[in-house]
Amino acid sequence: MVLRWKAEAEKGVVVSNFQRRGWVKSTSTTNSADDAADWNVYWASVQSVKQIFNPENGMRLNDSQLINHFPNHYELTRKDLMVKNIKRYRKEMERDCHPVGERDESGNYIHLDFIPITYVLPGDYSLFYEEFKKNPHSTWILKPTAKARGIGIYLINKISQMKKWMPHGKWAYTSGKDAYVISRYIDNPLLVGGKKFDLRIYVLVTSYRPLRAFLYKAGFARFCTAKYSNDLSELDNQVIHLTNVAVQKHAEDYNENHGSKWNIKNLRLYLEATYGHEKTKECFLQMKSIIYHSLKACQTVLINDKHCFELYGYDIIIDQNLKPWLIEVNASPSLSATTDADRIMKLEVISDTLDMVVSPELGEGGGKALRALGLAPPIGDFDSLHDDPELLAAGLALPNADLPSSRERDREKEGEGEAGWRQ
Repeated sequence: MVLRWKAEAEKGVVVSNFQRRGWVKSTSTTNSADDAADWNVYWASVQSVKQIFNPENGMRLNDSQLINHFPNHYELTRKDLMVKNIKRYRKEMERDCHPVGERDESGNYIHLDFIPITYVLPGDYSLFYEEFKKNPHSTWILKPTAKARGIGIYLINKISQMKKWMPHGKWAYTSGKDAYVISRYIDNPLLVGGKKFDLRIYVLVTSYRPLRAFLYKAGFARFCTAKYSNDLSELDNQVIHLTNVAVQKHAEDYNENHGSKWNIKNLRLYLEATYGHEKTKECFLQMKSIIYHSLKACQTVLINDKHCFELYGYDIIIDQNLKPWLIEVNASPSLSATTDADRIMKLEVISDTLDMVVSPELGEGGGKALRALGLAPPIGDFDSLHDDPELLAAGLALPNADLPSSRERDREKEGEGEAGWRQ
C-alpha cells in the first residue's frame, strides 16, 4: 500500500519528508466528504481541521488516516483559552491537595507559577485596572488572542495608551477572535550579549487520554538584533522587545547566516559556563514541568480523537533569576527555514514526528495509521515527557502506570543528553 499525502501550502520540509518516503500526493482539492478517502496523512491548516471536524461536513475519517491537529487544539494554542485552562488547573490541583498545587507564604504557587499575571480583555478589564493601580509604573504587553508572528502586539505603561485599541474609546463586547490578553511584561529577561531571547521548543502529543507527550531535543533560542533596554522611550521599539523572526528579519542588524538563533545545546552550554551546572539543570527541569503541566491543564477539555496528533511550538522566556515563563503555545510553528542549519533541524523534527505517528503496518497494506496511542517507545530525538524520570523524581508528574516507561529505553549512551534536556 502506497501512502497518500496532502499538505496545506506545500510546506517545504513537510513535503520533502513525504517524498523521501515514496508517498504519493493526494489529488484531493477539497475537505468535503467526497474527498475523504483520498489521503492517509494530512498536514493541514487549523482552518482545514475546523472544516473536517465540523459535524455538518459529513466527513468520517477511517483507521488509515491521520491529521496533524486535534479538533479543538485552540484550548491550548489560543492565548486566552490557555490562560483560562491553566488557572482552572491550578485551582483543581490546590483543591485536590496535590503537592504541585501548593502555595508559598506570599500566596504564590510554588510549582505552577509559570505564566505572568494575565487578563483577558474586554471581559477582565476591571480586574486588570485594579491590578494596574497597585503597580502604576509597571509595563504590560497587549496581544490579540488569535494572531501570531508579532502582529498586533503593543507594550503599555499607562491606561491612556489603551485607548488606541478600544472601540469608540472604551472596551465594548467583541467576538472571541477580536479579544486581547494583557500580561505583566517580563521586564527583567535573561540577556546574552545584552540581547533578549526566547526559546522555541517542539513538543509532540499523540494522545491526551492517556497523555502521551514527547519533548524534542533540538530547539533554538531566538535573539533580538538590538540590545535590550527597559527605558520607557523604547517601549514601541519591537526590535528590542519581540523575538519573532517575522519582526527581527526586517531589522538592520539581522544576520542571515545564523538567523539570530542558537540551538538549545549551545544555549545550555553557555548557561552552564555562566551560572553553573546545578542552576542550569534546575532551569531546564522547570521548563519541562511547565510544558507537562500546561498539557495536563488541557487534558480534560481536548477532544482526544484517535486520528489526530499535534506538533506544538512552545515559546518560553527565561528571566534574570533563571526562572522560565510560558509565553504561548503555537499550533502551527513556523516550518520555514531561515538558514541551512534551521532547515536541517526542521527536516529532522518532521521526520521523527512522522516516524512516531505513522505505523509501519500502514505502508505494508494493513493495520491502523496511528501507533496505538503512541505505545511504542519514543523515536529519534524525541524523549517521553509524560513519564520523564526527572519530573517523577521531583514529584512534578504522576506516572502513567499502564504505559511503558521511557526509563526502560537505553537513551543514556555515552555523550547523549549531556547538552540536551536530560542530565
